[in-house]
Amino acid sequence: MPLKNRFAEMLPEITAWRRDFHANPELLFDVHRTAQVVADRLRAFGCDEVVTGIGRTGVVAVIKGRAEGRTIGLRADMDALPITEATGKPYASTYPGKMHACGHDGHTSMLLGAAKYLAETRNFAGTAVVIFQPAEEGGGGGREMCEDGMMFRFGIDEVYGMHNWPGVPAGTFAIRPGGFFAATDQFEVVLQGRGGHAAKPHETIDPIVVSAHVVTALQTIASRSVDPVQQVVVSVTSIESSSKAFNVIPEQVTLRGTIRSLDDDVRHQAEERLKMLITQTAAAHGASADLRVLRGYPVMVNTPAETEYAADVARSLTGQCAEAPLIMGGEDFAYMLRERPGAYILVGNGDSAPVHHPEYDFNDEIIPAGCSWFVGMVEARLPLTA
Repeated sequence: MPLKNRFAEMLPEITAWRRDFHANPELLFDVHRTAQVVADRLRAFGCDEVVTGIGRTGVVAVIKGRAEGRTIGLRADMDALPITEATGKPYASTYPGKMHACGHDGHTSMLLGAAKYLAETRNFAGTAVVIFQPAEEGGGGGREMCEDGMMFRFGIDEVYGMHNWPGVPAGTFAIRPGGFFAATDQFEVVLQGRGGHAAKPHETIDPIVVSAHVVTALQTIASRSVDPVQQVVVSVTSIESSSKAFNVIPEQVTLRGTIRSLDDDVRHQAEERLKMLITQTAAAHGASADLRVLRGYPVMVNTPAETEYAADVARSLTGQCAEAPLIMGGEDFAYMLRERPGAYILVGNGDSAPVHHPEYDFNDEIIPAGCSWFVGMVEARLPLTA
C-alpha cells in the first residue's frame, strides 16, 4: 500500500485548503468559520451524512462503503492557539493574537482530503466516520463530542487520530502502545500567613518562606514518592505575593503549577501526595493552605491491537514505523480512546519550529502521507472481500 498517487495530484488543492485555514485561525469552540467550510466541503464530496453542532461546534460526516461492515472513526482537530504569528508567510494569520501554531490546520485538511478520496472510491466494506473536533487546545472538545453521544450515535467501533511532529523526518511515522500522552492536571494554592513589617519577621508568619519550603517539598513527589520507573512531572510555574513592596512581609502567596502523569494510579498518587505536602508544610510553619486541584485531560492510552494496526498501515506506506517517545504534553483524543479502542500516531513534520511556537508552520509536503494513512486505516480495517 504505497502512498496514494491521488494525493500527489490533490496536493495543490489540499494545500490551498490548509493555507486558508491557517490565515483564518479560530480558538477553542469558536471555530464557526472553520466548521462551516469543513461541512460545506464534506457535502460537496458527496458524504452520505454531514452533521454539525456535535460537541458544540464539531462536525461529523458518514461515508458508506460498497458493502456492510464495521465502523471506523477518523479524527482531526480544528482549533488554533492564542499566539501572535511570526512566520512572515504570505498566508500567515490575519488575526493578531491567533495562530495555527500546532498544525491543526494541516490535520483538518488531511482528513478532508481523505474524506474526498473515500467518498469517491468507497473501496471498503463498512462505514467511515470522519470527525472534526473543536477545542483541543485546553477546551476539551473531545470530551464534549463524546458526551454528545457521538460514539453511539454513529456506531463507531474503533477510532484513530494523527498529529504532526516537528524534528522528525517529514512523512515518517511513529507510535507506541499504552500510555502515550500525559494527563494534564493543574493546581493552585493560596498560602495564608500573617503579614507585617519586613524588619520584624518574628511578628509574622511569612508565606514567602512557607512557599519556598512547599516548592522544595513538591520536588520529592517525583524523586521520592513515585516509583522511579514511572513518569511524573510536578512543576510550580507561578508564584505571586499579595504585596509588591520591598519592606512588607505579605499576608498571602499564591502558587500555581501542573502535574503530568502517564498512569491513572500515578496520577492519583501524585495528587494525594501534593495535597499532603502542601497542607502539612504550611501547618508546620503556622500557616494555612487553600488548595484546588483542577483535573485536566486524562492519560491518552493507545490500545495494543489497534496500535499495531496503525503501525502496519504506516509501514505499508513508508516501509517502517518508529517507536514514539513518551510525551508529557496532553491530548484530548484521550477521551475518545476511553470510549472506544483505537490509536494515535505521529507523522514527521520535518525540520520546523516546534509546535506552540510563533514561527511554527505545518509542512504541506507531508499531506500525501497523512491522507494516505487515514485512507489506509479504513481500507485495512474494513477490507472488501472478493
